[in-house]
Amino acid sequence: MQESHYVGRFAPSPSGDLHFGSLIAALGSYLQARAQRGQWLVRIEDIDPPREVPGAAARILSALEHYGLHWDGQVIYQSQRHDAYRAALDLLQRQGLSYYCTCTRSRIQQIGGLYDGHCRDLQLGPQGAAIRLRQTAPVYGFHDRLQGELHADPALAGEDFIIRRRDGLFAYNLAVVIDDHFQGVTEIVRGADLIEPTVRQIALYRQLQAPVPAYVHLPLALGANGIKLSKQNHAPALPAGDPRPVLIAALKFLRQPLPESWQDLDLPLLLSWAVAHWRLENVPRQEAIPLDENTPAFSKEPW
Repeated sequence: MQESHYVGRFAPSPSGDLHFGSLIAALGSYLQARAQRGQWLVRIEDIDPPREVPGAAARILSALEHYGLHWDGQVIYQSQRHDAYRAALDLLQRQGLSYYCTCTRSRIQQIGGLYDGHCRDLQLGPQGAAIRLRQTAPVYGFHDRLQGELHADPALAGEDFIIRRRDGLFAYNLAVVIDDHFQGVTEIVRGADLIEPTVRQIALYRQLQAPVPAYVHLPLALGANGIKLSKQNHAPALPAGDPRPVLIAALKFLRQPLPESWQDLDLPLLLSWAVAHWRLENVPRQEAIPLDENTPAFSKEPW
């Protein structure tokens, strides 16, 4: 794969159905990739079984297809990538870049909520322990192609963060880095709610001596109550009817130009028009934007 070839991705978790906030992230990443004649990949981030909703992964893929967002290649499921995550953990352990930690969540909360490196040099064994990354070169900020220069809380950025949980599940920050590197992702377009962990992910890329992708963090959609649309907040699923009005609403949210008579365009033509007229510089830089109360984002026919 040539370094100049663009590879983007959309990586939802199957903790619920796609909603309007998910569509903004999917559409933004899709248009950014297609406008550069790049690949657009889809990955299902199913590494946390207790949070998964049965059937959600299949409904997510069906919704993407219904909205005309067709991906390249095969869908990757993180539940099938455990060997790759174990190999990365083994590598970090051999290099002295990780260690076992038995500190409980309650202990960390009692000391202010940030881990203090208590187990860093105790040489603990794996029994009942999480694995933490030994931060040797913390990252305190990064350049976002939309938001500009972003800076992290130094204490948070320098924390030795968990890369495998005490219950044996792989941590999000580990899995996402391993998979984006494996898939050759060159730019990550996602919601602004993921700005905070980005410095940790960049630090892990560097620990693994892997190239760091570019980043674009899109604004989040807020519901009428001022809370972001999310699966955890029970945002309604995308409507299963005509996808075009909802896509138009998403394009408006992203401040993109609109065709004068989009009703006359079928779905493929509407998306082709959107690709041809995509302007990243038009997207608002706010991290969150309230939705227009008339946005056709709420489902009467959920998936």
